[in-house]
Amino acid sequence: MTFTTENNRIFCAENGRTLAEVTFPETAPGVVVIDHTWVDPSLRGQGVAGQLVKRAAGTLRSTGRKARVTCSYARDWFARHPEEADVLVDGWENDHAACRLGR
Repeated sequence: MTFTTENNRIFCAENGRTLAEVTFPETAPGVVVIDHTWVDPSLRGQGVAGQLVKRAAGTLRSTGRKARVTCSYARDWFARHPEEADVLVDGWENDHAACRLGR
């Protein structure tokens, strides 16, 4: 599976159709909010969402940015992967979960 990173988004597309994505728009200089993770039903249960969030963490780390997290999936993922928490702002766990609906 090939992932593409562009404009605070990591996604997988096939034939022009998005199959999976995580979005993390910038909210302040050096700070983003991971607000949306989505995987097409045909790929669910294969670990794709986890791969997306892990790639987002790596992208943030390599660019020196920090994240707030409102996407419920990403919040759960970071809670299960404390080794990736260096990319999160202090107090991220106090942010409210509020995923975007749709794409």
